[in-house]
Amino acid sequence: MNAQEVTDMFAGKNRAERTAEEAWEHLSSAWSTAGDNAGRAGRRGRRLAARAGGRVSSATDEALTRASAAADALAGRRPARPWGLIVAVGVIGAAAGWALASAARAALERQAENEEIELAETAVVVTPTYDDH
Repeated sequence: MNAQEVTDMFAGKNRAERTAEEAWEHLSSAWSTAGDNAGRAGRRGRRLAARAGGRVSSATDEALTRASAAADALAGRRPARPWGLIVAVGVIGAAAGWALASAARAALERQAENEEIELAETAVVVTPTYDDH
């Protein structure tokens, strides 16, 4: 290994360390912000519960959600699948498919009935006649 390879190896490590340190700083900041928002929400909630409670609570929830996602990402955990949304889309798709199939079946039945009526109206009835010759 030459001197340049050693320098490149340590430079890469420094970049990785810097990236991890920046991620840790962002995560620490997010947790701190979430905690500060929660503290402010508690104080403001006592004074302005009816007006500001919902907005502060949603900001706190968002900060905690983002901080948790950042912690999971740093730990190498993947985000969970939104199973509720997947099931809801599946149910809606099944209902739409059933509705379309029912409509198609009804349209085919109406078409068959109309064809029968048309055939009955245009049919020629031949009755045999008997001549006594």
